[in-house]
Amino acid sequence: MVSAAEQLAANLNFSALAKAEELKKRIWFTLGALLVYRFGTYIPLPGIDPAAWDQIFKSQAGGILGMFNMFAGGGIHRMAIFALNIMPYISASIIIQLMTTVSPTLEALKKEGESGRKVINQYTRYLTVVLAVFQAYGISLGLEGAGNVVTDAGWFFRIATVITLTGGTMFLMWLGEQITARGIGNGISLIIMAGIVAELPSAIAGMLELGRQGALSTGLILIVIVMSVVVIAFIVFMERAQRRLLIQYPKRQVGNRMFEGQASHLPLKLNTSGVIPPIFASSLLLLPTTVANFNAGQGPEWFVTLTTQLGHGRPLFLILYIGMIIFFAFFYTAIVFNPTETAENLKKHGGFIPGIRPGERTAEYIDYVLTRITVVGAAYLSIVCLIPEILISYAAVPFYFGGTSLLIVVSVTMDTVAQIQGYLLAHQYEGLIKRSKLRGKRR
Repeated sequence: MVSAAEQLAANLNFSALAKAEELKKRIWFTLGALLVYRFGTYIPLPGIDPAAWDQIFKSQAGGILGMFNMFAGGGIHRMAIFALNIMPYISASIIIQLMTTVSPTLEALKKEGESGRKVINQYTRYLTVVLAVFQAYGISLGLEGAGNVVTDAGWFFRIATVITLTGGTMFLMWLGEQITARGIGNGISLIIMAGIVAELPSAIAGMLELGRQGALSTGLILIVIVMSVVVIAFIVFMERAQRRLLIQYPKRQVGNRMFEGQASHLPLKLNTSGVIPPIFASSLLLLPTTVANFNAGQGPEWFVTLTTQLGHGRPLFLILYIGMIIFFAFFYTAIVFNPTETAENLKKHGGFIPGIRPGERTAEYIDYVLTRITVVGAAYLSIVCLIPEILISYAAVPFYFGGTSLLIVVSVTMDTVAQIQGYLLAHQYEGLIKRSKLRGKRR
């Protein structure tokens, strides 16, 4: 028998969307906010020569700078006021989340619920400002040392650059929070995805132009296209994959009625951490090389050597990249899913896993299963991000065809569509309830 929820899900269509006024407002707000973000990526920093910077960027676009530009939605290429994008905020979030595992104060705040989360979010904002100032100052020094890019070098240009870029990051952080609260989907993820998608047509055109010039063979272009389709299909399959644990509820008596025991499932996603590990890993790898890439050949010898080894496609870069993805896959899964709390909730409502004693043993079993599937999820993320990255490094394919960018676009799109379907489902439920009440009054 088909459940009511399944019937409603089958009937979700554009006519239902047209009737959901609240959802339409949220969608329009999200589109408007993303349009504001895209507009900001075309406003250049004051005091620079865009033509001179364009030449320098093209000579370094194949390295970390090109990868940073991908996350910035082309803001680095145009050296716009949103050049730092939202990456300092992501780096700050990583640091604060790591500190909650070692700092008793932050751990206590985390357990306080909503009030504690507000304080932690405020600490994240403060740290975002510090990181943004550091990176913005490094960019200002790099632009001054890049030749004739800056028209009037000096402290006035540095201060103006720091204020502009830091302000741009804080505005995007606020904009992302507004999208999450008043729009549809996760605002921070949508901002990153919007930048990637907006630059994708020019990346395709650039790849075809390289093929026309003979820099890329026709066979390689076809391989890239086929690989992208296969990777997208693989991502969709893996993101929807679940390990479902059988939950049994015993018979219970309510008044004079006896209700039969029910069976349910506890779904555990194969990739519980979602798109967070690749974003975190990329953010941490971009952070120490931001200044160094603008000042190539300068600084201590060990730092220059380290920066060179962290170049895109280098063995050290790939090893650290995969290592961080695996670490954050387990770390973020541990943050978002608590087996002990889940086991206690099951015990409180009378549910149990057949053959497993309720309480501590159930928590251990859930943790055991979650650890095993997280190994598979971390391996999946590593494969999706590693293979295209190698192809990008050794075949000069644009970054936008890499596993990280495809994973972000596909995952964020799936999450946003799921939220839209959830709103439509709730709207149709409300409609059914109102109609049933009207029928009751007529009778």
